[in-house]
Amino acid sequence: MSDRDVVLGRIRRALRDVPRSEAPDDVPVPREYARAHLPSGAGAGGALAGLLAENLADYRAVVHRTGDEGLAPLLCRLLAARGSATVLVPPGLPPHWLKAAGPVRVHDRAAATARELDSVDSVVTGCAVAIAETGTIVLDGGPGQGRRRITLIPDHHICVVRVPEQVVASVPEALERLDPARPLTWISGPSATSDIELDRVEGVHGPRALEVVLVEE
Repeated sequence: MSDRDVVLGRIRRALRDVPRSEAPDDVPVPREYARAHLPSGAGAGGALAGLLAENLADYRAVVHRTGDEGLAPLLCRLLAARGSATVLVPPGLPPHWLKAAGPVRVHDRAAATARELDSVDSVVTGCAVAIAETGTIVLDGGPGQGRRRITLIPDHHICVVRVPEQVVASVPEALERLDPARPLTWISGPSATSDIELDRVEGVHGPRALEVVLVEE
């Protein structure tokens, strides 16, 4: 018998004489709190993108802005500036994003080991949604994002966000777009942690460098 079984057994015995509530299990939860501090929807894209860029930069992410036509040349320049010889590519990444890039493509494979992923210079992905108020990028393993580990092990991550389509104001608005059954990764800047003396260390549990490209439609 496991420790878990022991604990649950004690709880069941303690509650044996407690009458069960007749209240239905599906009682609606009131959600009357403010959902966002900024307006969303049509016409708000510019303000939200500006706030997202500001908060991403505050977390030490490097933010770039471009249009559709400038995306491929920009990604090429970013990979060249990094000196990347290899770039990890999720299977659903739009092919034209890297049409101008020179690095060797490394495909997202289930059999790839952590050592193999660690040897990759950069990874380029899309995202599921971006949250302006918190400067957060959310990945859900959808097309163009790949498995969770490909954005946690390589040292350099370039994430493409489509503006205004993928940008929302707040966390509640983001949750409405996300499926909780999917593998969600919430990213606010490059990986960082601090010890008791507040010495910041980057790259412990994720990439040391995060670059976010806002593609304005």
